[in-house]
Amino acid sequence: MTESSQRNNPDSGSGDKTPLSKRGGGDPGTRGRTTIADGVVEKIAGMAARDVVGVHAMGSGLSRTFGAVRDRVPGGGKSVTRGVKAEVGEAQTALDLEIVVDYGVSISDVARDVRENVIAAVERMTGLEVVEVNIAVSDVKLPDEDDDDDDNDDQRLK
Repeated sequence: MTESSQRNNPDSGSGDKTPLSKRGGGDPGTRGRTTIADGVVEKIAGMAARDVVGVHAMGSGLSRTFGAVRDRVPGGGKSVTRGVKAEVGEAQTALDLEIVVDYGVSISDVARDVRENVIAAVERMTGLEVVEVNIAVSDVKLPDEDDDDDDNDDQRLK
C-alpha cells in the first residue's frame, strides 16, 4: 500500500486511530428534531392532575356529560384529556386545566398541588419547560350528589 492509501483506510494498521463517528457530524443524540404533539402533553397533564387528592373530575359539566356518553360507546374509553388544553412550542408549553374538586378541600391547596404535579410530570417526560398552568375550578362535588364519572354509570345500565 502507498502512504496515502494507508492514511485513508482506517483498517490499514498504521496506528492512526481516527474515530468513525466523525462521519455523521457529532453526537447521534443531537441529529434531527423531536416534536411533541399537543395531545401527548394533554394526556400527561391529565393523568398528573387526576393523581392529586381533592381532584374529583376534569372538565366542565357539559364535557363530562359528553364524556359519559362516549364512555358507554364500545371502544370509546375514558378521555384522559378531558378538561386539559395544551399549547406546545419548540421548547415550552402552556396548559389550561378545568377541574372539579371534592367538597371540603382547600381549593387553593388543590390548585397548587395540581400545578406542582403537572409541571413535574410534563417537564420530566417531555423535556419541555412548562411556562404556566392555568386552573379553572368549574364545580364542587358535594357528598350527596350522584356521580356521572364513576363506575356507578355501569351499575345503573345493568
